[in-house]
Amino acid sequence: MRKIKKQTFEELVLENKQQLLKDHAALEKIEERLEQRLLDKAE
Repeated sequence: MRKIKKQTFEELVLENKQQLLKDHAALEKIEERLEQRLLDKAE
């Protein structure tokens, strides 16, 4: 039997970041949310 290698938190973050950078629709959605938050705080 093989041991299952558990990923560290840092590895999971890097993997997630790489997936997001490839997914332009998700990036657009995140940018819109950030812009909206900044506009709400400015008011």
